[in-house]
Amino acid sequence: MTQRLHLVFGGELVDPSTTTFRNVDDIHVVGIFPDYPSAHSAWKAEAQRTVDNAHMRYFIADLSSLRDVKVAAPSTQDTNS
Repeated sequence: MTQRLHLVFGGELVDPSTTTFRNVDDIHVVGIFPDYPSAHSAWKAEAQRTVDNAHMRYFIADLSSLRDVKVAAPSTQDTNS
């Protein structure tokens, strides 16, 4: 069985209708979870904890989609030497 890791994170948004964080240095990383149900439980707890602030949002990211990318990242080497 393939492990599907999930990241739960959130923070204050500039505008509640967007997903742009007010300050990326203040993003709250809740944690990495081994499956969606446990990530959803953590997400729900944080969302309920911050329900009084309309600008706070928490998200679940499926890290498996990043890990399983088949295309190699482009080189960051400087070619202007």
